[in-house]
Amino acid sequence: MYSRLTDYFYIAATIGLTVYGQLILKWRVSLFGSLPANLPAKIQFAFGVLLDPWVISSFVAAFLASLAWIGAMSKFELSHAYPFMSLNFVVVLALSTWLLNEPLTGPKLIGVALIVIGTIVIARG
Repeated sequence: MYSRLTDYFYIAATIGLTVYGQLILKWRVSLFGSLPANLPAKIQFAFGVLLDPWVISSFVAAFLASLAWIGAMSKFELSHAYPFMSLNFVVVLALSTWLLNEPLTGPKLIGVALIVIGTIVIARG
């Protein structure tokens, strides 16, 4: 039983690292402002974002999430593990509301509830 629970660490790590990367990208890109209209400014913008240490950390997190997902794939059937990835939506919504002051609306809450219910149904099947 304990061993099977530790197998879920790979799924949790994938979710955690993916969410981290998305939140960091949004936070840092929002500090850089909108994408400029002309090409030279776009290139400068892109390099500024890509060389930002926090953005680089989000790329590292994405790579580590891929490694964790490989671990998950060695422990679970894809049809069992993949539905858990929908929890990314739940965690991103909660943390973007809290950390990035993004609005939390009724339709978003209903959508997240449906995602959670669907994840439970699929994971049990």
